[in-house]
Amino acid sequence: MSLRIVFMGTPDFAVATLDLLVKKFNVVGVVTAPDKPSGRGLQIQESAVKKYAKSKGLQNILYQPVNLKDPVFLSQLESLRADLQIVVAFRMLPEVVWKMPSKGTINLHASLLPQYRGAAPINWAIINGDKKTGVTTFFIEKEIDTGNIIFQEEIFIEENQSAGDLHDRLMNEGARLMIRTINDIEKGVYQTISQNNLKLSHHIQIKPAPKISPEICRIDWRNSAYSIYNLIRGLSPYPAARAELISTDRNILVKIFDSEYSLEKHSDPPGQITIDDKNGLKVAVSDGFILIKSLQLEGKKRLTVEEFLNGFHHIEKYRFKINIK
Repeated sequence: MSLRIVFMGTPDFAVATLDLLVKKFNVVGVVTAPDKPSGRGLQIQESAVKKYAKSKGLQNILYQPVNLKDPVFLSQLESLRADLQIVVAFRMLPEVVWKMPSKGTINLHASLLPQYRGAAPINWAIINGDKKTGVTTFFIEKEIDTGNIIFQEEIFIEENQSAGDLHDRLMNEGARLMIRTINDIEKGVYQTISQNNLKLSHHIQIKPAPKISPEICRIDWRNSAYSIYNLIRGLSPYPAARAELISTDRNILVKIFDSEYSLEKHSDPPGQITIDDKNGLKVAVSDGFILIKSLQLEGKKRLTVEEFLNGFHHIEKYRFKINIK
């Protein structure tokens, strides 16, 4: 008899895995976040997982608990008699939930654990200039992202890849890895690896992946060109790197989505703007220039640098502020 599986997830990243599970296994429950108001009009928004579940006629097995320890929800979950729970991009589970299935609860994480435990592994791998990352399936334990590893799949990060591009690659690779994981669990032919043993045997220096705060998004033009370039692509398209255009009488917040960089000696102060026919908008940094390719002014739509320069007059009177206060 096939495994009875309960899936838990919320954003687009989780949908790819759920889609394969629905096609290949016996999914008896789907748990996602409650609907919530969002945007300027505070319209009620459904999670990507809920939208997918509705499109596949799974409303009768869809659950949206506000409190994962709610006795009503726990009773509903127990009644599903799950052999296995699959978690992808969901909130932290209480022990009573992750211990419920007979074969455990498996999480998919978008890094090569024990590296980048935390909320934003995709962003931080690019921000730190890493050349590789991957996906990991592991059994959930009490401490977040610390459980025994089942499988990992490594991928290389391309030089010009944004967090959005890497997100999609890992989303699809992770879905495939989860199917492999469930197949081997069903057959009983898998082995696990302790993250602590892995860390000690490979002398791994652990890099964390905390939630991206507004402070992290602020560009410091005193930094190196390569580190600023990585910050921009590591935050693109969301939440996006931020900077502030200033003149004698006006300050404008800007999001920067796409850039290139050049290393060269110069005498311009950090944040100084230069316009040239070849590269468009150049910003001086400690060891060269950042070449902005697309950006968005506060309250406006995203523009290519060509569109921006065509519509923004007297850019030569502006510079980028070193720090946003």
